[in-house]
Amino acid sequence: MFNLAINTGFAVNRYSEPESWVSIVGKKLGLKRVQLTADLINPVLPDKTIQSQLVRIKEASEKYSINISSTFTGALTRVNHLAHPDKDIQEYWIEWFKRFVDITVDLGAKSMGSHFGIFTMKDDRNKMLRMKRRKENISNWHEVALYAKQKGIKFLTWEPMSISREQGETLKECRKLLKDVNYNSPLPFELCLDPDHGDWSSADQKDTDPYAWLKEFAKNSPMVHLKQSKYGQGENKVFTRKLEQDDRIDATKVLSLISKGGRSEVELILEHNFREREPEDSNVIEQLKGSADYWKEAIDKFSS
Repeated sequence: MFNLAINTGFAVNRYSEPESWVSIVGKKLGLKRVQLTADLINPVLPDKTIQSQLVRIKEASEKYSINISSTFTGALTRVNHLAHPDKDIQEYWIEWFKRFVDITVDLGAKSMGSHFGIFTMKDDRNKMLRMKRRKENISNWHEVALYAKQKGIKFLTWEPMSISREQGETLKECRKLLKDVNYNSPLPFELCLDPDHGDWSSADQKDTDPYAWLKEFAKNSPMVHLKQSKYGQGENKVFTRKLEQDDRIDATKVLSLISKGGRSEVELILEHNFREREPEDSNVIEQLKGSADYWKEAIDKFSS
């Protein structure tokens, strides 16, 4: 039921060579599934360069029996993209996502995903503008979804975030956007849920309760991003075998709630990004291994 994977955010600007990050995942971490981010293979690169990178990724993945199970946007795409106020820029990003679909299909992944789109301050704070932009945002995703369906993608995913501009920031808003984007959509839209997200300015404490998010949306989430954080800090931390008193994410609780969601298969994706600071920068692999071992043990124990 549970498949442990890793998002390639950790590799950005550290392990850019496909042979490097694939060997880390397969040999040093002992994982077999990867969510590949666009930071490592940007769709705007020349076709010849993209094809060369794809060949190297596939050859390295075959060597270590790695499955690129999904693709996702990353740090370089933390922009307005399909919610941009300029129509020409929206069109640019529609084409960008279509090329990312092509990359996804070439790698044999089953889905592609992203944050839904980010509003500008102006759009977010003006009720009429926000409604207009949200409608455009959904329409743009439907155009991408139609192309993805034609290419054989089974579903698309989006990640609920933590502020109004980034969308899906509360349980209510996430529920509504999930319903609205699926209305008359060419493909199903599901969640890549991150239980550590949520709007800390919300009056409802459930909106920042990771277990409330899992209870509400496990059934809609074929994949879940995982990282540790502290209460009130929102930091992106690795997991360790011994939980500290203020750690928010406990594997046993997470697995229990996901299992109650009723999905036959769920991918648990370690999503760790590290600052370019020492000694952290030199200890990335060691920290990743600690996280991977923590979740392997938790899954084995829960499944036994």
